Amino acid sequence: MWRELEPDWRKTVEVDGFAVQAYGFGEGDEVVLCLNGGPGLPCDYLREAHSCLRDKGYQVVAFDQLGTGASDRPEDPTLWTIERYVEEVETLRLALGLGRVHLLGHSWGGWLGIDYALTHPEALRTLILENTVADMPHLVSELERLRGALGSETLAMMRRHEAEGTFDHPEYQAAVTILNYRHVCRLDSWPAPVERSLGDWNMGPYVTMQGPNEFLYTGNLKDWNRVADLHRITVPVLITTGQHDELTPACALRMKLHLPDSELHVFPNSSHMPFYEEPDAYYPVLLDFLERNRGQ
Repeated sequence: MWRELEPDWRKTVEVDGFAVQAYGFGEGDEVVLCLNGGPGLPCDYLREAHSCLRDKGYQVVAFDQLGTGASDRPEDPTLWTIERYVEEVETLRLALGLGRVHLLGHSWGGWLGIDYALTHPEALRTLILENTVADMPHLVSELERLRGALGSETLAMMRRHEAEGTFDHPEYQAAVTILNYRHVCRLDSWPAPVERSLGDWNMGPYVTMQGPNEFLYTGNLKDWNRVADLHRITVPVLITTGQHDELTPACALRMKLHLPDSELHVFPNSSHMPFYEEPDAYYPVLLDFLERNRGQ
């Protein structure tokens, strides 16, 4: 079960002249390196959800990606690319002396994790892809299906505001709110670490890379697709998703079918955050996978 823990250490790593803040829990050679979602979110929500792994003998490391949290926040949009973030992860891994890691990527962190695994395969023990995708055009078609479940009139209204660029209109925001509670986190009250991360969201990286909200992709990742390359990831891979996830089980299956050593777990009562929505089911799956791959 997740709980909020104070990090055992905080370290600042220089990446291309900028300061990136890292956090660690526990010690030892079995390192779980967490890549949180966003883009543009501080790592609080993922860090707090996985810090408890230190009680099982793992060193857990998370960091505020450039532009977020306690890291530097430059305003240069040319910095917001997946390629630069891949090298940020590698710079941080080497600077902290983490060795080979169990790389855990959630949502956008999973896209980043896939590109990192393809670029630096020697750095991985395993790859854990949580509530993520490898094919953005496929995801867009799935999101259109989820949006359509709001009804034809609501979908038409959303498309009109998107065409006009009036994303802040109350009726458009109301539709997005319903989708968030259906497909991002289905809890009546969202956990404090989630609220902290959302409350400090840097929309610069988010809009540049993804788009104006979780259900409309217009940024520089809208055509990103790594399905054809997934066969090159040969380490053990755990894929998790929620039955009601915005990044749907169909997206998760698409990854599994192309990864040579992978397993997929769908949590029936969760959407995008099973570690908060369904912890009694989530943690045993994660720990079982990690234990079976200790020392890889």
